[in-house]
Formats: sequence, C-alpha cells, structure tokens
Amino acid sequence: MASIPPVCDFGWKAAEFNLTATDDHTCSLADIRGDNGTLLMFICNHCPYVLSVLDRIKRDAVALQDLGIGLAAICSNDPISHPDDGFEQMREMALREGFSFPYLHDETQAVAHAYGASCTPDFFGFNVDDELQYRGRLDNSGKSAQPGAQRDLFNAMKQVSETGSGPSEQFPSMGCSIKWKAA
Repeated sequence: MASIPPVCDFGWKAAEFNLTATDDHTCSLADIRGDNGTLLMFICNHCPYVLSVLDRIKRDAVALQDLGIGLAAICSNDPISHPDDGFEQMREMALREGFSFPYLHDETQAVAHAYGASCTPDFFGFNVDDELQYRGRLDNSGKSAQPGAQRDLFNAMKQVSETGSGPSEQFPSMGCSIKWKAA
C-alpha cells in the first residue's frame, strides 16, 4: 500500500505535458510555470494519505503561489480500478475543496511515467530553469497534523524561489502507490 519515492535527482529537467484540468482547460508545463519555480503534486481523490494532508497541501499551495511558485496537482490513477479517481470525481473534489491550483487528469498515465511518480502524494519542485530541486515529503508530521511541524515542502520551495536550489537533505514522501492500468 505505502510507497516511498526515490530521493531527489537534482537538475533533472521537467518533462513537458498537456493535460485537461477539471475546469476543462488544457494546461501545459509552460501554463503552470511560476516566476520563481514550479511545483507538481501527484495526488488523487481516494488515498487516505492525501485526504489526511489535503488541508496542509492547500495551505502551502496558497503560500507558495504568493512566493511566485506556479503549481498544479495531477491525478494519474486508473479510474477503472479506482472509480473515486475518475475525472468527474476530480472535478467535484476541486470545487468542494476550493483548489487554488489546476487539478489535471493524466488519463494515459504518460506524465506519471515521465516523472517517475510513485505515490500519492508525490511532490516535484523545480527552479526557474525547470531543474528538479525538491522531491520530498510535505512535512514531518505524517498523516496526523502536529502543531509546529516542520513544513519541508514549503521551506524547500521557498528556498528554491530565493536561491534556485533546493535543500541537500530531503525526506521521501509516503503514501499510496500510483494505481497503474493493467498492461
């Protein structure tokens, strides 16, 4: 059930994509890119890890957008095996939760494969040159929010926005595995 992604491959270049958002617009990497960096978050609707940290993701998303970080969430799960992760359910979640960012549907799972996404949530933070600088956890409190928890994702992306580089010490995210389509 739980999956731990590999550590950050510093400098890896972000892969291009064109995905449909829950507002029916198509978004590319260029559409999402921020003046001070870009964050892509692989999430889904059904994962208990994602659901337990969603309020913190939304909080940090707004704070990062204020710092000039462009961001989007991507759902790549197979909606046949996991119907809660279908496009209409994604649309309902984005509206209900008031996402301040596009929620993109990776129907073919090509983007998840290109990025090497392995779990939900899985965070990919890039500098202004689209070079990977962060691949780690949201914070150090896990599924249960802890007062004063170290906000790893926010702090790392703030550093990226200021210096172009992410922290050398990063801790992997943990969550449910991506639900791949049957071959």
